[in-house]
Amino acid sequence: MTPAVRSRLLLLAGAALLVAAFFAFGLQKYLTLDALKANREALQGLASEHRAALMAGFFVFYVAVTALSLPGAAIMSLAGGAVFGFLPGVLLVSFASSLGATLACALARYLLRGWVQRRFGERLARINEGFEREGAFYLFSLRLIPVVPFFLINLAMGVTPMRLSTFYWVSQLGMLPGTVVYLNAGAQLGQVHRLSDVASPGLLLSLALLGIFPLLVKKVMGLVRAHRAGAAK
Repeated sequence: MTPAVRSRLLLLAGAALLVAAFFAFGLQKYLTLDALKANREALQGLASEHRAALMAGFFVFYVAVTALSLPGAAIMSLAGGAVFGFLPGVLLVSFASSLGATLACALARYLLRGWVQRRFGERLARINEGFEREGAFYLFSLRLIPVVPFFLINLAMGVTPMRLSTFYWVSQLGMLPGTVVYLNAGAQLGQVHRLSDVASPGLLLSLALLGIFPLLVKKVMGLVRAHRAGAAK
């Protein structure tokens, strides 16, 4: 067995152990909206006493969740805003999600290429066609319009020739608007301390943005594509 093969097997084993531990300890139960609401005040109190340590732990855990394609990234985005506030949460989630996505892309490229192609062959074909047609702009549009699951984009791009550095910065830029919307909603959620707060204009507007954001971006991207097609003629 060559050192390269041994290293890949060790990385696969490590990733598999982390995934198994995540479910064995029932961590998915804590990555729900109900759990966030129930533990929000306790987490806010912990953040006020050990802010730097909690932010570091949150960042590492978010990277692991996205890198291993585990469920719960959306709830963690809301939690980032609810616990740390809007701007700190945006910084944490933006960089953690982009780094985790890039690691997931790298795992698919160097360790799981065959499995990804067998498991998502039909969907991969459509994504590959889009990438060949539009290049990095196609990834940018996928990040803005969440019609394809976040984890599948990461895995699918791993079997394309796109450089990881390009994947990272396009993901960082493309996911930023959605991150801002989620973190704003989370920050508003963090201000809910009594029943009347649920009907506050800020929270209602944030929840409305969560719903209309994909539709708005889809419309904008349609106009951009139409302009690009017209300019190419």
